[in-house]
Amino acid sequence: MAPYEALYGRNCRSPLYWDEVGEKAITGPEIVQLTVEKVAIIRERFKTAQDRQKSWADLKRIPLEFEIGEKAYVKVYPMKGVVRFSMSGKLNPRYVGLFEILEKVGTLAYRLALPPDMSRIHNIVHISQLRKYIPDPSRILKVAPLMI
Repeated sequence: MAPYEALYGRNCRSPLYWDEVGEKAITGPEIVQLTVEKVAIIRERFKTAQDRQKSWADLKRIPLEFEIGEKAYVKVYPMKGVVRFSMSGKLNPRYVGLFEILEKVGTLAYRLALPPDMSRIHNIVHISQLRKYIPDPSRILKVAPLMI
């Protein structure tokens, strides 16, 4: 007897025994056909669930591509022990700097021109940790000379 049957006193209801208890015993090719049909149904439902999750995840994904010489922000992890940038606690910035991209390393990594005060941070960054800088000329302030 199987361990499950010894422990619980009844047969395990595996895909071979999904029919209701007390129905006639299915033997031979019928049980194989029934199992194949149920496995097909399960695969179809897995596929629909996977497609639904992918459609929701794709809404948040933006394909990023950087050119050499462009500017980008770097994501900062708000964790303990990580280098702090200006404020502390919940007021930490999520992205810092405006760093120039020097070269593309591999398919998903870029080398950045970091200043000397950020020498503790590695200068090769994964694309998921970058945010593209989009210049907006309307936000540039024109400073008029002050008359004293």
